[in-house]
Amino acid sequence: MKNSSILFLAIPLLVVFSISGYCDDSSDIVETKANGSINWTRGTVTASGVGTPPQRFFGRPQARALALRAAKADALRHLLEVTRGVRIDSRKAVRELGDRMMSQVSGLVKAAHIIRQEYLSDGTAEVTMEMNLRGKLAELVLPVSNGPVINATFPLSEKSVYTGLIIDAKGLGIRPAMAPKILDENGQEIYGTSVVPRECAVKQGMAGYAKSVQNASKNHRVTGKPLTVRGLKTEGPARADIIISNSDAARLKAAGSLLKKCRVMIVAD
Repeated sequence: MKNSSILFLAIPLLVVFSISGYCDDSSDIVETKANGSINWTRGTVTASGVGTPPQRFFGRPQARALALRAAKADALRHLLEVTRGVRIDSRKAVRELGDRMMSQVSGLVKAAHIIRQEYLSDGTAEVTMEMNLRGKLAELVLPVSNGPVINATFPLSEKSVYTGLIIDAKGLGIRPAMAPKILDENGQEIYGTSVVPRECAVKQGMAGYAKSVQNASKNHRVTGKPLTVRGLKTEGPARADIIISNSDAARLKAAGSLLKKCRVMIVAD
């Protein structure tokens, strides 16, 4: 009974503030890192940090704010490290950008927002922060096409128009990236930064990721009547690109304007 009373009294000393909307669904493609993760389904990077107030402020009114400040600084350090590991494409990660661009990435990370914070009875604060892979980060790191956008699509009859594309890469060891490519068996790029208008890639992301064709088909990118094709194998050092059959590539070229609108979902393990 005595132990139960102590436990009961301790429970209110843990105060949790969670911002609505934060939750990694079990069906999401999540890449776990030390002190953080990359949710490729939601297109976000998250990291956590812990902070305590200076010893002389324990028990004082400023203690909580100082602990939160320290936890936020710790979380931002971790968030930058996780972001450095984000694959841009099959050949480059964020960490491989030059010093000037990495300085800009660091600036974007500092603008990340808190999605969860906890205050513990020992004066410790724990914070989780999140940053979007799309928008400003994508604008900064996505490859810039040297030429005009390739017109890789040909309109079909109204009855044949698809609402999106699902690439089933299950079992291929695909590794998610911000700018994956889809290639035919001859190595010709069917989908990538040379096909998609940059403003669309920045705003929506080149592709979404899901754990199953069923989950992918429910995603807003492709919902309706998506075209589903099977990936043959991965390509590139980071295994982020996908090779499809020439026959599927021909179907894809004839799939209307969905490629230029980033209506692509990739099914991964």
